[in-house]
Amino acid sequence: MTAVEKHDWEVICQRSDLVAGSGVCVLVGSEQVALFYLPGEGPELYALANRDPIGKANVLSRGIVGDINGQLVVASPLYKQHFSLVNGACLEEEGVRVEVYPVQLEGDRVLIGRR
Repeated sequence: MTAVEKHDWEVICQRSDLVAGSGVCVLVGSEQVALFYLPGEGPELYALANRDPIGKANVLSRGIVGDINGQLVVASPLYKQHFSLVNGACLEEEGVRVEVYPVQLEGDRVLIGRR
């Protein structure tokens, strides 16, 4: 049995701040978070660290969202590596990943979970 993680939920933006099928960057504390809004998917929101660990720049929110073998990904605009929106793993580089954040919609508010 696994322990259920508890989060303190923080409002980070409104649904109207999001771009359907794309990413935006939000500042959470001192960290940049890439927030992806995919209406029609389950879930509709995904949040990753915005920093590309290979290209060493905060650019993932500007990447292209797609599907590789049924897995939702974002392609880094720098060297085109794909990162899973679900678990942050890089598909091309084993052992490389970005942090994933719990995120949800509550009405028109976008909330991110903090541990």
